[in-house]
Amino acid sequence: MSKPEHAQAPHADNIDALNARLVEFARARDWEQFHTPKNLSMALIGEAAELVEHFQWLTPEQSASLPPDKLDEVALELADIFIYTIRTAERLGIDLVDAAWRKIELNEARYPADRVRGDARRAGEYE
Repeated sequence: MSKPEHAQAPHADNIDALNARLVEFARARDWEQFHTPKNLSMALIGEAAELVEHFQWLTPEQSASLPPDKLDEVALELADIFIYTIRTAERLGIDLVDAAWRKIELNEARYPADRVRGDARRAGEYE
C-alpha cells in the first residue's frame, strides 16, 4: 500500500500544501457537496464559539496561562477555525495569504502606530 502524497511532509509550513490536503480529505469522503461557503462559514462560527467556551469565566491572567491539557484543547479548536477558514477561501477562490497581507496594509493605514499606541478604540473613534 503506497503512502499518500502528503505523507512525505505531514507538517509542511505551507498553506498551499495544507489546502491541498484538506481538498483531498473532503473529496475522498465526497464532502465537497457540503463544503459550500455558507456551510463552511457557519461551521467556522460554531468552532469559534467552542473556542470562546474555553475562556469563559477565566480571568485575563488565567486565560494567558492555560494548563497543558487545556492549551491542547484550545489548539485543536484553533485548528478547526483555521481549517474552515482555509476551506472557505478555497471554495471562493480567495488567496488567503494575499488577503491577509492586504488587510494588514489597510490596518496600518487605519491605525497609524504613532497615533493609536496604547489605545484600543475602533478606527472611526479617532479624530
